[in-house]
Amino acid sequence: MKHNGNRLSAVIGAAAAAVVMLTTTTAHATPADDHPATREALKTFQAAAGPGAAVHAGDSAGSWTLSAGTGTINTTKPIQSDEHFRIGSQTKTFTAATVLQLVDEGKVSLDTSIDTYLPGIVTGNGYDGTRITVRHLLQHTGGIAAYDPLASIALVEPDGTYKPATLVKEGLKRAPVSAPGAGFTYSNTNYLILGMLIEKVTGTQVHEAVTRRIIEPLGLTGTVFPAPGDRTLPAPAVGGYHGARIGPFYFWSPVLSYDPSLFSAAGAVVSTLEDLGTFYGALTAGRVVSPAALAEREKVRDLNGAGYGLGITKVALSCGGEAWGHNGAVPGYLTETMVTKDGRHAAVMTNAYLATNPPLRQLTTLLDAALCEGRP
Repeated sequence: MKHNGNRLSAVIGAAAAAVVMLTTTTAHATPADDHPATREALKTFQAAAGPGAAVHAGDSAGSWTLSAGTGTINTTKPIQSDEHFRIGSQTKTFTAATVLQLVDEGKVSLDTSIDTYLPGIVTGNGYDGTRITVRHLLQHTGGIAAYDPLASIALVEPDGTYKPATLVKEGLKRAPVSAPGAGFTYSNTNYLILGMLIEKVTGTQVHEAVTRRIIEPLGLTGTVFPAPGDRTLPAPAVGGYHGARIGPFYFWSPVLSYDPSLFSAAGAVVSTLEDLGTFYGALTAGRVVSPAALAEREKVRDLNGAGYGLGITKVALSCGGEAWGHNGAVPGYLTETMVTKDGRHAAVMTNAYLATNPPLRQLTTLLDAALCEGRP
């Protein structure tokens, strides 16, 4: 499921576009090329997506990876399941899990106002932080307007980083879209505020708190919540691109470097397909937060048949049942991971985010195929 808040409509900077003839690519499977429905769905997705795409999927019996296209333009270099990329708004699930751990510890209450923890932060322009709760922020139901951090590139600090408080203040310049609790509006501002909440309660920067509480205990060695100022992608990495597809041609150029603090708790994390499957699987299996917190996480707001809980989405599968996960988009990448409670998992990425006609339908079809193939 894709929300307006994820649809980043621009990329940072400008660069000369390279023109390359689109060629037919073949999906590569590991260990065996025996997932025909998923392979065809991957080809369809990649044909409408970036230079390359990959899916890493499986169940309790094992995992497999299919790749189409290339991770580096003008080469034949299939994307691998252990390569690093920016996961965009899948970061929100890491942030939400950290907040829920604080709830488990009695340090935060879901139905307490954000003004109790961060007095004076959510105020002005029609906003009243005494009426917007932590739950509202986690579920995008506080009435805070949709906000794209890319609109605030000019708010950079002298050291090249961004302050969450500055970004939140800018985001709140957009007037409320509803009364708290009355509607759903996906907004990055909600999670920038939650990042500030984590910092206030834990006394550490949000990247440190998420690392110590989520990433390290789960052994996610391919996952990094970068500190402000750290623009590097760990090796091995998949480079991100921007551009467009026009008929049989595509136009790609590398995304220029930007500081991850521009997205912070809303979208800064770097990970791999393998780690994302592990993280969402552990979270859904109850190995990250308590059963009570997990139950709260799964109280979804209905969105035309799908649902959004506390930093997590729920979707129905064509083979029956439901899957839980999140998607993400930042300059250079479109990603999504979904898991089921019986241990199936599927993580997908492509190394470009197309602002015009992003292949969201094809992405949904691919995930469904990977989770359902071979089931009755």
